[in-house]
Amino acid sequence: MATTFIPDKVQRVRQRSGDRMFASDDNGIMKQIHAIHVPDGRDFDVKPLLRIVENILLRTTSSTTLTPALPGVPLGSTQAQLDALEDKTLQDGSSNMIDLLAHTINKISCEISCKCTSGGDAHATAVAVFNILSSYSWDAKVVLALAAFATTYGEFWLVAHLYPTNPLAKSVAILKQLPDILEHTDALKPKFEALSSLIKVMVDVAKCIVQFKELPPQYITPDTPAMVTAIAHIPTAVYWTIRSIVACASQIASLIGMSHEHIASTMDAWELSGLAHKVSNMYGHLQSQLYLCQQHINDKKHIEAYMMLVRLFETPHIDNMKIIRVLIYAKDDQPPLFDGLSKRKVSLDILRRKNVLLFISELEVPHEELFILDQMYQESRQDPTRPESQYEVVWMPMVDRSTPWTEEKNRQFETLKSMMPWYSVDHPSSIDLAVIKYIKEMWGFNKKPLLVVLDPQGRVVNNNAIHMMWIWGSLAFPFTSLREEGLWKGETWRMELLADTIDPIIHNWISEGSYICLFGGEDMEWIRKFCILAKAIARAAGIRLEMLYVGKSNPREKIQKINAIISTDNLSHTLPDLHLVWFFWVRLESMWYSKMQHGKTVESDPIMQEIVSMLSFDGSDQGWVVFSKGSGEMTKAKGENIVRCLSDYDVWKNNVSSKGFLGALNDYLREIHTPHHCNRLILPGTTGSIPERVVCAECGRPMEKFVMYRCCTD
Repeated sequence: MATTFIPDKVQRVRQRSGDRMFASDDNGIMKQIHAIHVPDGRDFDVKPLLRIVENILLRTTSSTTLTPALPGVPLGSTQAQLDALEDKTLQDGSSNMIDLLAHTINKISCEISCKCTSGGDAHATAVAVFNILSSYSWDAKVVLALAAFATTYGEFWLVAHLYPTNPLAKSVAILKQLPDILEHTDALKPKFEALSSLIKVMVDVAKCIVQFKELPPQYITPDTPAMVTAIAHIPTAVYWTIRSIVACASQIASLIGMSHEHIASTMDAWELSGLAHKVSNMYGHLQSQLYLCQQHINDKKHIEAYMMLVRLFETPHIDNMKIIRVLIYAKDDQPPLFDGLSKRKVSLDILRRKNVLLFISELEVPHEELFILDQMYQESRQDPTRPESQYEVVWMPMVDRSTPWTEEKNRQFETLKSMMPWYSVDHPSSIDLAVIKYIKEMWGFNKKPLLVVLDPQGRVVNNNAIHMMWIWGSLAFPFTSLREEGLWKGETWRMELLADTIDPIIHNWISEGSYICLFGGEDMEWIRKFCILAKAIARAAGIRLEMLYVGKSNPREKIQKINAIISTDNLSHTLPDLHLVWFFWVRLESMWYSKMQHGKTVESDPIMQEIVSMLSFDGSDQGWVVFSKGSGEMTKAKGENIVRCLSDYDVWKNNVSSKGFLGALNDYLREIHTPHHCNRLILPGTTGSIPERVVCAECGRPMEKFVMYRCCTD
């Protein structure tokens, strides 16, 4: 078989060409390229053509093993994936466009083949290609040049693969003298690996440039900084991609008729690797600018979506579905809600024209909060016909999209979702970023759970009804601010408001007209002393006294131990669950917040004064008590004062017959009261806005404001 030798002179010319290529002045080159860039205004959608090119090169770049047994199956790709790409290519309606561009593609292919076969200068060849493409846009230039290369490269590998089995391919291969190549696959491996790497990055650059072309002009303009940079660098990237195409075509041309003495040369592989490095750097830079452009577009879209949300909530609607569908996005027409009772996915239509309570929280919801809300929800479902049961709850989890969605987060989400008896979004991704922004900025979400109320027309009637829910439960329906104001107008400071919903036994004591004593603190010595003394005085006074220990806010193991001692020693009643201890105190905090929202202060509102007193008791280190008789008068005292008062029972017992037990007790407490005090009011920083001025419930003077960080361990 005859062979064609590449003279050393040609090799030296090629080496000098490569040296010039990497040492050349890009500015000088680009002036020349810009001079022959004269677009005629025609706009081609080259993406379908690029998809065909990618399909060809995807099947060929991984075929460099020259293994006929695996014709055309790329490494890391399945046949199904390739078929899908091919189907997409055939269905994209690109045939008409290819008819228009086929002549240009063939002309470029002939130009490159002719120049490469004759050992022409790479830059001169690239300029010749640019002359053919002078009237096309930059994205069309790079895709058309790639298409011209893909035809040559595809034909080369088609013949190489069919050579062993197809007589026609075998004859063509013999004329092209391909058998020598097939006999030296190991020696050619570095060259084809370098070819594959360069071809991959060339396709990446082309795709990136096409992506710039597809950026929506309504969201980004050419004077955007990232676009300015990209527009300046795209011509250079196009030039070096076409230079790389010329280099690749030269390598393929040089294989035809190459003898085994020249097959092992590493010079060509080095040249290809150098080009791959250069073009890869350009691709990385363009990618970073594309990312900035996409960020800019996303920001604009989010602002647009956010403003659309603002307008939507300001617009009257016939029902709530427009609002619901914007808040919870149904992807691919899949039901976006999960029913906690049936454990099935359901559509948003189930919420149509209903009062909807949006339970908004992070993935970490306090167990106490979930426990109490669950009890209230279950209670409301026992008689669905009641007016106060006519609402649905939907959990909307707020997830930080700037961090990856991990398996751990997914488990946390699924666990929490499974614990809720109401509706939940099936996945956090159903909540758009603009919705999250709206929830944070308009509804004030900041870690602490919210319960936002939408009426049947989708109007927001309460930005956070969770305080109403804690205080009155479903009786607060329909959870409007007007309803909240009405409920407060009918309230007085009485045992029902303070603790009736905490434990059913309190309701029984009130109905029986018993004397009731709630007490708290965590000094076990004081608790024991007080309980024994209170029981003794109750017997001496001939009254029925029921006592209940309510601990402290943020109950932990210490309160649990105190509960156990109290129960074992039969000192008093205790709440059966620490969740109820938490609920007693969170209701008080909710009362304070609710009153504050309606502009009430300690000076102007008697109930507010009592609430602040109770919260001050919890902020102290000592015990405290509250006494009441049935639903009537109430009195309160700090731990030291009540012990002294009860110890002095003989001093004031004669007043019990005329003033009643509570009246006589209260009068003596006032007698022994001293002006000296140090009250602390601790308000959770995430309850809501903290007022600048709070006065002491005991003396009326403004309290000093401090910032406290607390970490409680038992």
